Amino acid sequence: MLRLYDTRLRAVVPITPGQPGALSMYACGPTVYRDAHLGNLRTFLLPDLIRRIAEHSGLAVTVVQNITDVGHMLDDTGLGGDGVGADAGQQGEDRLLRAAGAAGNALAIARAFEDSYHRDCDALGITRPTVSPRASESIDSMVNVIEQLLHSGHAYVGADGSVFFDALSFASYGAISGNRLEALRPGHRFEGTTDPNKRFHADWALWKAAPATRTQLVWETPFGRGFPGWHIECTAMLLSHLGDSVDIHTGGIDLRFPHHEDERAQTESVVGHEVVKHWVHAEHLLFEGRKMSKSAGNVVLMSDVIARGYDPRAVRLAFLEQHYRTQVDLSWDSISAADRMLRRWRELISSVVGSTDFSTTINHSDVATYVREVADAYADDLDTAAGIRILRTLERSSHSLEIKAATLLACEPLLGLGLDTVPDQDTGYGLVPSEIQALLDERANARMQRNWTASDELRDALSAQGWLVTDTADGQVLKRVR
Repeated sequence: MLRLYDTRLRAVVPITPGQPGALSMYACGPTVYRDAHLGNLRTFLLPDLIRRIAEHSGLAVTVVQNITDVGHMLDDTGLGGDGVGADAGQQGEDRLLRAAGAAGNALAIARAFEDSYHRDCDALGITRPTVSPRASESIDSMVNVIEQLLHSGHAYVGADGSVFFDALSFASYGAISGNRLEALRPGHRFEGTTDPNKRFHADWALWKAAPATRTQLVWETPFGRGFPGWHIECTAMLLSHLGDSVDIHTGGIDLRFPHHEDERAQTESVVGHEVVKHWVHAEHLLFEGRKMSKSAGNVVLMSDVIARGYDPRAVRLAFLEQHYRTQVDLSWDSISAADRMLRRWRELISSVVGSTDFSTTINHSDVATYVREVADAYADDLDTAAGIRILRTLERSSHSLEIKAATLLACEPLLGLGLDTVPDQDTGYGLVPSEIQALLDERANARMQRNWTASDELRDALSAQGWLVTDTADGQVLKRVR
């Protein structure tokens, strides 16, 4: 049985689906105003890991992951204060509008970054969600939820026409994060006093009245012209696509407060009972000793990984080598080591697949034993690190190459490393950085012109960057060697 650490319950607990044979999961998704960095992607890997072990156990899994393309303010706490300055509270600037600038089309920018996000997840081997609703296309659902909250007395209209959730109306606020309403101070992250439109400083906006200067991402509603608060978006999309009972809700550890606290309060106030059974969170990622952030200057994108010649699945493998609740300190050295291990495993598989001995090994009892041990590790609070250790022990063992290859391939549905695909013969994994491809093309032209000096110089240039080029009757063959 799958067991996961439930943040609200503060314990590793068995996961028993509400519907026999089916698991429902809501995964907090990206705010698409910029590219996702590796720290973001580690969080988005979490629902994929849960999905893979659940499906391995025979469950049908439904994953809903939102796309936030409106309403995520620079300060999402609601405690930021008086609305003065770029980093003020919920009067502050919308991240999408800030990215668009004065003349840009906010939704066009959102779509571009949404596409980039999906490409990065594909490269990392993350299975796409069953449904990916966009906030901007879910406004009617949000309005419906807000109307119900107003009717039940859990929300009120402020002096400026904005609609706020009455935090004091929800008795169990703080169950996820441990924060107590009476201990939350206005302006605890930013300068300023509480928003004068609120009754209580910890209340948050469900719907914000839009100033006349805001010309994009605004809607006419019964509450007036405005835009949604960030937290109401997930409540509306979760209820619309999964109903009033959800097995698992995932997100990064930073979303415990205020986002998940606020979302839980809204959702349960509408439905009248506990909706999400289990809240599961992934820890932060450090890169070379520091939390990955723009201000720290250590933001690493998937495109940076590819530009250095590494397979994106090497990043996945590096993540799998650590527990999802561990604060991982990733580095280029650890990515490089994972890349070497990944290529070694692929080469091991390619050396025996198709042989007679391999075909008779697939159903070997030793293979079944190793697969069961890896699956058991995954089922025990996603202990992927233990699963990888089992496979590394197998790799170093005296078992035949056929047993090793068959086990790796049998574990692929859990691993998601692309071990069951035929890698590009040139690179080992089909990804050649653009600058390397340019050198290779230039060398091909030099050889066509019989400029052997230039050809040799370009070969040496490729070698200096870790790429071996071999000339064959069918043309150049490129292979990464370090």
